[in-house]
Formats: sequence, C-alpha cells, structure tokens
Amino acid sequence: MIKKDTTEQTPEEQEMQEQSSEATAEESSKSETKPKAKKKKSKTKQLEEDLENSKLEIDEAKDKYLRLFAEFDNYKKRSIKEKLDFMKTASQETINAILPVMDDFDRAKKSAEDDSSVEQFSEGVMMVYKKLNTVMTNLGVEAMQSTGEVFDPELHAAITEIPAPSEDMKGKVIDTIEKGYLLKDKIIRHAKVVVGK
Repeated sequence: MIKKDTTEQTPEEQEMQEQSSEATAEESSKSETKPKAKKKKSKTKQLEEDLENSKLEIDEAKDKYLRLFAEFDNYKKRSIKEKLDFMKTASQETINAILPVMDDFDRAKKSAEDDSSVEQFSEGVMMVYKKLNTVMTNLGVEAMQSTGEVFDPELHAAITEIPAPSEDMKGKVIDTIEKGYLLKDKIIRHAKVVVGK
C-alpha cells in the first residue's frame, strides 16, 4: 500500500483517518489500563491480607506478653509469700528440739506443786522456767489448751479412748499427755490426748 501524502487527502479522508487513529489509541489505552486496574486491585487485596495477618500476629504477641507478665507477677508474689513463711518458721527445727525440755520443766513444776511431793521447785529453777517461757512466747510459740476441749483431729493426736466420766465429756479431751504447740498460728506439734467415749 502506498502512503498518500496527507496534504493530498480530502478533508473527509483526513477526518476518517483521525477517527480511526483515535479509536486505535483508545483501544490501546483501554487494554493497558485494564491489567493495571487488575494489578492495583490484586495488590490492594494482598496488602489488606498482610495487614490483617500483621494485626493477628500483634494480638497474639500482646496476649502472650500479658500472660507472661501475669505469670511472672504471680511468681513474684508466691516467692515473697514463701520467703515470709520461711522466715516466720525458720526457727521451727530449733524450737522442736527445745519442746521436750519445756515438757520436762512442766512435769517437774507439776510434781513440785503436788502436796505429797518432797521435791521442791527452787527459786532459781523457777526463774529459768519463766525466762524460757518468755523467750518462747517472744518467738511466737504458744501452747495449745486441749483438756476439756472438743476433740479435733487437726489439732490433737488421740493416744487412747476411755469411758467418759460424764455425759458432757463424750468426744472431748479428758487428759493431755503431751502439750501441742503453735508457732505463729501454725501447728508445730499436735497435742497427744486421751479422749472420752
């Protein structure tokens, strides 16, 4: 095909040629914008998915952090409580070793106070007995009162049962063989008792 010089074309031919070139340009621009629009949409969709995934990861990390923080806080509180409990009862072993000495003092005092006994509780021994009781009280050691109380297996260890001397003493402690002791409200030795049945 031989190109005609545009100067030789009639105005109608020129108009037709311009319309066809415009139509061709429009088609080519449409064909170019369609894939770009699709690419933009798919890219937007991808970014939205990435954003959603990132939000989920952040929420998950935040949840883990809060759980870990709460767990650590509980651990701190628990360890402080354990230390305080340990400090309160650190002397328990030593006190348990001294309790039989206190029992011996109590028996000697009871024996000396008996009218038929020839033995006496001297003034010096009485001072030592009082001093020992004072020291034990200052450390938080307290003797349990068991005789006449209702038998409680959490506080008392029943040695034996005997017939109750009266109806109201049934199920109660008739005699205390060995005193029970508390160290700052914690039982360090159960009372050994005789229970009425």
